[in-house]
Amino acid sequence: MSTSPSVAVITGASSGIGAVYAERFAARGYDLLLVARREDRLRELASKLEALHGISVQTLPADLADESGIQAVEEAFRSNERIEILVNNAGTAHIAPFTAGSAELHQADIMLNITALTRLSLAALARFQAQDSGTIINVASVVSLHARAGSAVYSGTKGYVLNFTRALQEEVAGSNVRVQAMLPAITATEIWDVSGVSMEDLPPAAIMTGENLVDAALVGLDKGEAVTIPALHDLTLWETYEKARLAIFESCLTGVPAPRYQKK
Repeated sequence: MSTSPSVAVITGASSGIGAVYAERFAARGYDLLLVARREDRLRELASKLEALHGISVQTLPADLADESGIQAVEEAFRSNERIEILVNNAGTAHIAPFTAGSAELHQADIMLNITALTRLSLAALARFQAQDSGTIINVASVVSLHARAGSAVYSGTKGYVLNFTRALQEEVAGSNVRVQAMLPAITATEIWDVSGVSMEDLPPAAIMTGENLVDAALVGLDKGEAVTIPALHDLTLWETYEKARLAIFESCLTGVPAPRYQKK
């Protein structure tokens, strides 16, 4: 059996939330496989983390909005038996009216936010279930719970991430495989540079640093939370939401239309 450190794979690792996850897992003693489009940023971060933490870092330049990029990371899972963690962090947002975006733009967003995350989760989970160990962290968003004008595709994709992750959690229940959904709110990252919304237009008090976000998310992971919302202070709000959500689902198992829909 190999005595080498386990490996954490982090997508979207060249900046922001992904770069912070890379630093935090390096500090925990993991070797890293960092995935992002910007090779220069990846190499710079890899050198820094190797020097600071004495770990080994591999970089994989890949565009996960492209089929070849997804396949490259899938191959990494097939070829590296030391992978124990996948952080599905890569994502993008374009905040504008739906019809202001092209079909190609929306498809690229869906490819990155949904298709890549799904495919990499499959590659990871096949390995993790076979060895009965491993962790998947899927970065969703608080807009998984709330859609607003201008965020139709973004909130739609993040709603998928949350429901997809919930289903995986049920599939691995009782095993040593963990799957966490992490829901950031407004976070200081470079996603705003491409979103169409300037951070200067956001309420300063609502902006969380990437460091605070990831540190809180990892506390939630260590506590075994299935869904972690770092910015949510009043946990009873989530508990009430969850109770109502489940009650709605259970109440629909009647096979009979509600009286308000029946002809008089």
